[in-house]
Amino acid sequence: MSSTPDHPPAPQRLAVDYIHAPTPLALLGLPETLAVFGFGALAPATSTIDDPRYLRVPLSPLREAAAPYEVWRAAGPVTTGREGSVRYSHDGALMFGVVEWEEPEGGILHASAHAYAAMAAFWRDSGYPHLLRIWNYFDAITQGEGDGERYRQFCIGRVQGLGDVDTRTLPAATAIGSRDGRRVLQVYWLAAREPGTPLENPRQVSAYRYPREYGPQSPSFARALLPPSHQVPLLLSGTASIVGHASQHADSLRAQLDETLTNLDSLLGAARTHAATLPAHLDASSRLKVYVSDAADADAVAAQLEARLGTRVPWLMLHADVCRRELLVEIEGMHGVGA
Repeated sequence: MSSTPDHPPAPQRLAVDYIHAPTPLALLGLPETLAVFGFGALAPATSTIDDPRYLRVPLSPLREAAAPYEVWRAAGPVTTGREGSVRYSHDGALMFGVVEWEEPEGGILHASAHAYAAMAAFWRDSGYPHLLRIWNYFDAITQGEGDGERYRQFCIGRVQGLGDVDTRTLPAATAIGSRDGRRVLQVYWLAAREPGTPLENPRQVSAYRYPREYGPQSPSFARALLPPSHQVPLLLSGTASIVGHASQHADSLRAQLDETLTNLDSLLGAARTHAATLPAHLDASSRLKVYVSDAADADAVAAQLEARLGTRVPWLMLHADVCRRELLVEIEGMHGVGA
């Protein structure tokens, strides 16, 4: 879905849209804008926009030269600020925050430990103590062998920075590899005054219960999260072709994408046991980001998505690496936007 910034009325809950605009400035000019994300080299650099709510994500769009901006609009006037390394905005019910941390000589483990320690120190005293969703982007996510792989090192640092992790309150999350060559970890999040309900996929082992073969520290996230009081759409974590804990269909993009969509359907079913009014299937109330590791696969992925979902589901396709080398595609999103 894309549109132009025409000063719509403030939403009654978090609204998320993909909007084409020449710059993010008009979007940031709306008093209810909580965050704006640009994608790829054609979006303005974060440092050139003097607003804590703007972030350029270093992932290039596929199938279009310039990606739309992703815009989050809250239910009321938004306050912004900076505290140490954290930039933030909030509206009295929800908070957006972001940390960008350059990797020291110790690599991604130390960067993730420092970034998450800074995030935790800020968020726990912010008045918005409940994490709903986290996004993590960093370069060369699958580089390295065995426990030295960068994603495994990131998982170790994340828990070091967070401290004690209660698996009953884990947020939804995404960890995706960029290809810009810059060793800067981006972590941004959505938090609330009230807790949400973490959800797991009955087709999959919970990520925090993965066996040792996936690294010394299991990933720390829930498969989805149903936010409090219907303030926010259902938050879907990065989802790929995994059943149980094992990757499926390593030799088939089509089969991987089908399995991924089946997993998303399973998560919607799990969510509807708690919120029966949620739409039963991905539809116009969904907002998806589709991460594709091989740019040459973009047209095939788009054709399969349209065949499976139709043309009413808004999605943004980005060139990125999934956290397992054999996985060719991953999808995350929100569901029930405006529902």
